[in-house]
Amino acid sequence: MAVARRKISQTTDPVEKLRLLCLSRGAAGILGMGKVFRRMDDDGSHNLNMEEFSKGIRETGLRLSDEETEQLFQAFDKDNEGTVNYEEFLVAIRPKMNERRKKLVDMAFDKLDKTDDGVVTLEDLKGVYSVQKHPKYQSGEMTEEQILETVIKKFENNTSVDGKLTKEEFYDYYSGISASIDQDAYFDLMMRNAWGIK
Repeated sequence: MAVARRKISQTTDPVEKLRLLCLSRGAAGILGMGKVFRRMDDDGSHNLNMEEFSKGIRETGLRLSDEETEQLFQAFDKDNEGTVNYEEFLVAIRPKMNERRKKLVDMAFDKLDKTDDGVVTLEDLKGVYSVQKHPKYQSGEMTEEQILETVIKKFENNTSVDGKLTKEEFYDYYSGISASIDQDAYFDLMMRNAWGIK
């Protein structure tokens, strides 16, 4: 977080500035952009026009000139339609992971996605994620289903909380985590331990 804060003043690229702003807010900063996007989206269209976008960027606290804001908008508007949708926004803001890390994230997601349909549901999680040692399960405070629901919610972005985890949402979560881990070996160990990847 401290490294990201230091780097913000050193970069001139507006996309990198926004990415660093997110990372300076911790691993959940990229997921938190879902809330930022929703706040920017005044008309609820799930697309941002230039006016909504510039107002939203000012509200994040990122200091950009009008020219830089325009440049940032163009960087996100990949299809040149004059609007930015959530996917374009998140894909552009997500920190890059190297191929080794992407492969680990893919392996973990594939392990969870038992039906191989690109979406992880409660049914997929049962039998893959054990709640037996979870303190709230042991004390009877929460059922297996309630715990599994909290697991899925942890990964979902803030524009789509539907009890289904997509690969994009999984990537968004781990791209934020990845950005805070310098060593590939540590990221590898963390992923293998968390998801029992062989």
